Formats: sequence, structure tokens, C-alpha cells
Amino acid sequence: MRVRCALLWARTPAQLPRGLLASWCRHYHAASSYSASADPSRVRALVYENHGDPAKVVELRNLELAATGGSDVRVRMLAAPINPSDINMIQGNYGLLPKLPAVGGNEGVGQVVAVGSSVTGLKPGDWVIPASAGLGTWRTEAVFSEEALIEIPSDIPLQSAATLSVNPCTAYRMLVDFEQLQPGDSVIQNASNSGVGQAVIQIAAALGLRTVNVVRDRPDLQKLTNRLKDLGAEHVITEEELRKPETKNLFKDMPQPRLALNCVGGKSSTELLRHLAPGGTMVTYGGMAKQPVTASVSLLIFKDLKLRGFWLSQWKKNHSPDEFKRLILTLCDLIRQGQLTAPACTEVPLQNYQRALGASMEPFVSSKQILTM
Repeated sequence: MRVRCALLWARTPAQLPRGLLASWCRHYHAASSYSASADPSRVRALVYENHGDPAKVVELRNLELAATGGSDVRVRMLAAPINPSDINMIQGNYGLLPKLPAVGGNEGVGQVVAVGSSVTGLKPGDWVIPASAGLGTWRTEAVFSEEALIEIPSDIPLQSAATLSVNPCTAYRMLVDFEQLQPGDSVIQNASNSGVGQAVIQIAAALGLRTVNVVRDRPDLQKLTNRLKDLGAEHVITEEELRKPETKNLFKDMPQPRLALNCVGGKSSTELLRHLAPGGTMVTYGGMAKQPVTASVSLLIFKDLKLRGFWLSQWKKNHSPDEFKRLILTLCDLIRQGQLTAPACTEVPLQNYQRALGASMEPFVSSKQILTM
């Protein structure tokens, strides 16, 4: 994939217009008013030249945008979230690192404003999302190659579109790829209030699966519990409650989980394993505790438990773009049916990126930060 632009190392002199997504959309200019032969223009982007603390290395700067031609697609970004993987990438602690200097952001939704003469699958007005990580979505506008983008329906909520291509995809694949679960079966997960965790709750409910959802204790625990149950969670318990012997009583009225989803590691993952049914699988997709997964030898031998890992980028490498698009359309159907909503979000104008970056790294913050352009 290609992104055609040159970085200009001058700070943006003026603030961007403020406004939430709803008001922005009401005043958004028609995409067809842009021409494929438009002159190069200045756009704004969040750029980092070195790996390190996002608060120190990310800056709002100008990009010079080349004219659109050939197989290029000019896209105006509408909204882009800040995910943990984005932070890890900036810090240099991720499995995929773009060449520096780089524009931050791996996810988001944009609208096509112009296409080159060789583009056949997209037209002005279409909504698009990145086909792969590393595209750099924290910017107002960019020129991408057609193959770097996937068209999505424009009849879903904008926040759902902006957060569609990472967390819900991860949740869906983990629920269907590792165990042949049937309606009535149960799943246990930690980090249940994360973006993936909220998607797991909703997709599991749509599939008829029951969930046990583990969260860290916090001052507003009851508020969080109510919110997760509103999404479809059957049980919400804390890490401390997970370790108590009484937790086994949960499985008197529901089957033991055959699938555990681990985003934490350390003691939390050990406890998830302890509650798995014989022959069950624990899938690890994150390591928030920065501690290794520790598995009891007796559990592995006598319960024949399986330990697996999942990374969406690797799944995409192993599957065709058409398969990824089918996954996206499946999730869009769930959104239209009201069975999948965006995680709790806070919209932040691009020029206030420092506030958004800081909030995204705070503990016990359940609201995803979404940069609006």
C-alpha cells in the first residue's frame, strides 16, 4: 500500500474548527465537489519522528498532499479512534512498526473525495476503512492506493464505522475460530470493559452464548456492571471475586466455559484457565499486565487445556481481502440489527490530541477516545 505525501515540519499555526461528529456531518461538503486533478494542498496530521512516550513524540503538523492520479484515492478522514495498539506502536512495542517519520492511527473511517483514472471499485462519497494496520489515520486527509482501502456501507453510525475494523473483528474471530460453540455454551473473558471485551459481550449474545466477564475493581463498579449487562453480559465479576472458591457456583446454572479470552496475562490469565472446562481453549490477544501467562502443569495434563494466541494482522495475512470484507459486512449486519454498538466513546477534536492521548492511557477509563477531523 502507498500513501503519497511529504511531511512539512512546521507546527499548525491555527486551531481546527471544533464540533462533534453529528454537527460536523450536517455541515460536511459534498464529496463530489473535489476533482482528481486538484492541486496539492496542506492537511493536518499527528506525526511522530521517534518512538517513545506519545505525549512527548506526537505532534500536530502539516502534510503536503499530492494530486490524485492513477490508482490513487483521495480520502477525507471523518473519525479515528485511539487504540492500545496505536499507543504501543508509537512506543515501539508492537509487532508491526511503520517506517519513521509516521502518521499515527491504525483505524478509522473516511469518505472518498476523488479517485484516479484507474480506480474501478470506489467513487466519491463512498465510506472506506483501512485494509491493514499502519495506514496512518490520525489526519484530516490523505491519498491512498485503492488496494489499501475497503469500502463499507454508509448507513451505519459514524462511531461504529470508525471503530469497526479492529476490536469487533478480533472479538468475532476469537469467538468462532477456536471452539465450535453452540447456543447456550459459555465464554469467560478478562478486560471485559475494553473495546474488544464490549464487542465480545454483544457478539456472543447475538450468537446465543453466555458470558462471564471479569473487570478490575474500581470506584464506579456498579455503574460499569450495569452498562456491561445492558450490552448483554450475564455475569460481571472482579478479578478478586474470580479468585474466590465461590466463583465455581456460577457454573451450577451454566456450563463451564470452553473458551477463555485473555487480554491481561499474569494472575488473571491463570485464574481464567482454572475455570475452563476440560479440553477448553484460552486465547491470548493482549498483555495489559505486562506479565507472562502462567499455566498450571496439572491443568494442562489432566484437563488437556489449550493455549492459543490471536493477532488480527496475522489473520489478515492468512486470509484474502475478500474474506476480510465478508467479516466486515457480517459485523455491519449486526450493527444494523441493533446487536452491536460502538464502545462508549469520547469525541475529541484533532487539535486537542494531547488530551485524548492522555485519557487513552489513564487507568479505569472505559471511554474510547475518538479523534474528529
